[in-house]
Amino acid sequence: MNRRIIITTIILMTVALIGLMGIQIYWIQSASSIKEANFRRSVNEAMAKVVRKIERMERQKAMLTNQNESMLIFNRHLPYESFIVREEIDSLIRLELNIKGVDTRYVFCIYKPELREFLIEQSTKFREELIEKGTAFILFQADIYTSPEYLLIYFPHEKQFLLTELWGMLLISIILIIVIVYSFTYTITTIFRQKRLSEMKNDFINNMTHEFRTPISTIGLACEALRDQSLRGSDESIENYISMISEENSRLALMSEKILQTAVIDKGELKIHRQTIDLHTIIAEVIKNLKIQVEIKDGEIVTRLNASRSQITGDKLHITNLVYNLIDNANKYSPKKPLITVSTENVAHGIMLTIEDRGIGIGKAEQKRIFDKLYRVPTGNIHEVRGFGLGLSYVKAIVDEHRGKISLESEIDSGTRFIIFLPFDSYE
Repeated sequence: MNRRIIITTIILMTVALIGLMGIQIYWIQSASSIKEANFRRSVNEAMAKVVRKIERMERQKAMLTNQNESMLIFNRHLPYESFIVREEIDSLIRLELNIKGVDTRYVFCIYKPELREFLIEQSTKFREELIEKGTAFILFQADIYTSPEYLLIYFPHEKQFLLTELWGMLLISIILIIVIVYSFTYTITTIFRQKRLSEMKNDFINNMTHEFRTPISTIGLACEALRDQSLRGSDESIENYISMISEENSRLALMSEKILQTAVIDKGELKIHRQTIDLHTIIAEVIKNLKIQVEIKDGEIVTRLNASRSQITGDKLHITNLVYNLIDNANKYSPKKPLITVSTENVAHGIMLTIEDRGIGIGKAEQKRIFDKLYRVPTGNIHEVRGFGLGLSYVKAIVDEHRGKISLESEIDSGTRFIIFLPFDSYE
């Protein structure tokens, strides 16, 4: 996929995501404003009834005391405590608020601004909040002979109450936002993964073509030489041609087997034929086969087989391939005089196998992907190093199938150390 298309897609998806989130936030704010307005209207309606009831209660009690005063011109002069108590006001407020569906904590007081006096108060804790943030309702508006008094009410948990009222919408919005963000992240990750896989696939095809072309060309030239009577020469030359064909054929078979093994692993069809094997014997056989290739580069393989118990339960073929791949990599990625150290030691419940080289090393960024299928570490100027990027992913799969663990330690230009733990009994 073209890089410009990917960037454009990411920008469009980001804009769409921000737009959707903005719409969600807008609707939440709108719903919150509506709920707050409804809350205020319900409180105002409830408190208007409370005010009327308080006035009626005072009027009734005052008229019993002032029999000679006119019912049309009522001059209120009795103190509040004489006709109504705090508990009665509290009961009235609670009843009217419950009718309106306002079920949250409140505090109230009757306040006379002229005297800065709290005539009746439910609690002294929220005096400042009642004056600064409380809702005021004037009492006895028809009384023109006294200064006004106010019934103040304040809701300490108003915001929490409104959020509780909106919890359903908020929950759905949060879920939708999470789903959108997850989908966006997953899509972007998939795009980059597909792009990386496409690049690795192309590299794999190029490497495979190169790897197969060399032995095929060699076999073709050897066959032509055998057909040409003038090039055949002595029996020794013929034998050399035949040996060359056999070696290159074995090389082709080995490369084909690597690809087939990877396909089997991907399908989950890898079968392990467990038997008792000697790891030291396998190491010796692999070193014998690779020793010439290392010595050609004027290198050497050092062994430190310190494990007193070297027998494990595992698949001989796959363990052999595991050791072969790691030592072969150590040789290929050591440009000059390879020094490869193979060591073993017994640890709890198994053997620790360490294969170390002094080659080009692996950078920190590449170490995270070193066991990914088709991934090959950039080799800089070492262009002759070829491969499919299948070796280490195969090694990791074999270690996992044997219930072991593999890790590496490496620094650029300082070499690499692979540490493999293999349990004595892979059935456990």
